[in-house]
Amino acid sequence: MAEIIKEKLSGLGYHFIPEEYCPAEGEYVQRDVQFPRGRHFRRLTAAEIAVLVEHQNYANNWNDVLVTDKFIPQQIQYCKFYGLVRIGDMEDIYLNYRDLRLPTGVYHSTIVSCDLGDAVAIHHVRYMSHFVVGNEVMLSNVNEMETSHNAKFGNGILKTGDVEERRIKLELCNENGGRSVWPFDGMQAGDVFLWSRNRQDHVLQERFQEMTDRRYTKEHGYYSEIGDRCVIKNTHTIKDVKIGSHAYIKGVNKLKNLTINSSGESFTQIGEGCELVNGIIGYGCRIFYGVKAVRFILSSNSQLKYGARLINSFLGDNSTISCCEVLNSLIFPAHEQHHNNSFLCAALIKGQSNMAAGATVGSNHNSRAADGEIVAGRGFWPGLCVSLKHNSRFASYTLIVKGDFLHELDIKFPFCLVSNEVHTNRLVIVPGYWFLYNMYALMRNTSKFHARDKRKFKNQYIEYDVLAPDTVNEMFEALREIEKAVGRACSSIGDDADLLLTGKAVLLADGPLPKKDILVDNVEFSKREVVLAKPREAYRVYIRMIRYYAALQIISELQQTTFAELVGKMIALPAGRRYFENVGGQLIPEDKLQSLLDEVRAGAISSWDDIHASYHLWSREYPADKLAHAVASLAEIAGIPVAAWDLDFVKELIGEALETRKWIFSEIAASRTKDYQNPFKQMVYSSYEEMEEVVGALADNDFINRERLALQEFEATVTGILAAIDGR
Repeated sequence: MAEIIKEKLSGLGYHFIPEEYCPAEGEYVQRDVQFPRGRHFRRLTAAEIAVLVEHQNYANNWNDVLVTDKFIPQQIQYCKFYGLVRIGDMEDIYLNYRDLRLPTGVYHSTIVSCDLGDAVAIHHVRYMSHFVVGNEVMLSNVNEMETSHNAKFGNGILKTGDVEERRIKLELCNENGGRSVWPFDGMQAGDVFLWSRNRQDHVLQERFQEMTDRRYTKEHGYYSEIGDRCVIKNTHTIKDVKIGSHAYIKGVNKLKNLTINSSGESFTQIGEGCELVNGIIGYGCRIFYGVKAVRFILSSNSQLKYGARLINSFLGDNSTISCCEVLNSLIFPAHEQHHNNSFLCAALIKGQSNMAAGATVGSNHNSRAADGEIVAGRGFWPGLCVSLKHNSRFASYTLIVKGDFLHELDIKFPFCLVSNEVHTNRLVIVPGYWFLYNMYALMRNTSKFHARDKRKFKNQYIEYDVLAPDTVNEMFEALREIEKAVGRACSSIGDDADLLLTGKAVLLADGPLPKKDILVDNVEFSKREVVLAKPREAYRVYIRMIRYYAALQIISELQQTTFAELVGKMIALPAGRRYFENVGGQLIPEDKLQSLLDEVRAGAISSWDDIHASYHLWSREYPADKLAHAVASLAEIAGIPVAAWDLDFVKELIGEALETRKWIFSEIAASRTKDYQNPFKQMVYSSYEEMEEVVGALADNDFINRERLALQEFEATVTGILAAIDGR
């Protein structure tokens, strides 16, 4: 048991900073920066002290209880004050928040060396030590509020005299700690991604550590903070916290070593039964009902609910985790995980993802050591009761059918369906499944994630479109894999180049495919067969969607410029299709990213703020980068260099885009119509009319109706562009 130390009561509230760490200016130097109003305070008069004593108040030194000229001693009752306490302006009012009505003042509380803002209402705070409290704050029924002299508020930093073992680290993507990073307030998913990768580059890793250390002083003596107009009630323990304005905290068990960002336009709420330790919480977050989070960062406008456990993890913006357990994971924006029996561990999930009930991603139960990882592109969707073994990697928009996958997987086909064929013990992959069979769900993603993006300052471009440089590059890779597989099925001789040519010719022709299964290699670390289903359909839909992606970018440009100007612009673009990296949900050309890392290594970029400025610059440049990528992709898929594109080529491309848009809409409507025509879906209703009352009428489907209107607008745009090109 730790030793209980006995000291003089007269010293309570003083000597907050140990003598060896106390600055020459005194123990209040940091406090005065946090509460820069000292010159406005005065000592109590004898008459005021008499009133205070009459109301059963006590101070170990009344000379250190300072007030303003707007002081109402009758509003302080049954309180004890120790050390230097400063009380701001008081008013004869009460504060009302959601039917909690509290008279302003301080009642039935113990205050140790704190600064209180104007018009605060503090009731039944049993012990509050070394806090700076903002204006119009409501505190009611709080058991314990205290601050350490070396508080870090969730940041992975050390104070003078701290040992390295005390540093808070997030052990992300891998349970062995080999990808750990030091958290800091303002850390973005892209920062974590860059830092957790490139572990062999010791110079780069040292620069990231130096940049983090430089963000904060090593000095002791910072007080916990509660921002203006916060409400905290019925809470047990609050220690070493920095809480922004307008936060609402109720019924919490424990808040310790945290930064809780909050503001009037994006306020954070934390509710009943939560225990949060060693973390940073972004603006506009919601944390409710028995959540346990330790060593974590929760990005802005995200939610933890219903007993969720988040440990050693980073959760990106606009995400929701309910009920389940997430460990050692880096998750990019717009992640959804709602089910009590889902489990996510040791994973890098690149956003816009959904974890179904019973999914177990990254469990070590079928591995020999805690050093495996799962990496999944955006749109990852492991279905019901999916169990995956790490190490595994998945292309964007991979949908996995219910089943136990006992071997490592490397799925290179975006928008695919992966399933076990149990009766033959084979793995079956349907490339392009989302385009072919569930266009409704796929295309709804873009509008859904845009609607859920509640960021107030969207200075970083997060890509939500399903057709973007990352997915298009993956489709090109998938085309090569399909060509090779079909070529191998057609011919057993020849090198890879010959197989690719053979496969391409067969896939583009109208003749029959080989009458045997199309098998692919290097997909599963096992001896069983991996079958490629619907290879021709997938191959052609990939090509169609790549051309459509390019056409959309060209049409967008032609809405702002003439055809002649666009041709000149496209010819001037750099040749070759660039690789893009998904850095925290933002797609960044690899060459730009490598230039940034080179500057970090060299010390030319020396702060995280500079890196964030690069993110913002690249966000502004992204439309141009995307256009260049689209043009290069079209040149590659068409086999025609940009300089050879004539008027007829572009007009044909635009007309083809309109036909593709019509096909997409028809598939959206058809895939949703199936649900209304399925007799098994109808059988639980007494009539079709009752089904429409319960699930909504198909004619009233908001997404389909918006897509119908969007198609009409697109058709009008295309008609106008073609007329302008023809000079009509």
